[in-house]
Amino acid sequence: MTLTMQDARELVGNSLLRIVPDADLMALPDDAPFRDELELDSLDFLSLVELLSTGSGRRIDEDDYPKLRTMEGCVTFLSG
Repeated sequence: MTLTMQDARELVGNSLLRIVPDADLMALPDDAPFRDELELDSLDFLSLVELLSTGSGRRIDEDDYPKLRTMEGCVTFLSG
């Protein structure tokens, strides 16, 4: 299933808030790496990938992980 850009942004935001409940996503630049800005460790990142995969109904392979480093990358990947 392909998401609209808005639906993809909402999915990413909601998924991030499940992992980092106190994250200020409004202050997060679209091109800022999640791991740096939100201090995600590797398990947090894998949780994000799982939430995005489940929420979008899309398989996300390890080769796709570099595309999911930022909000912009996630939205582009999920809506593409």
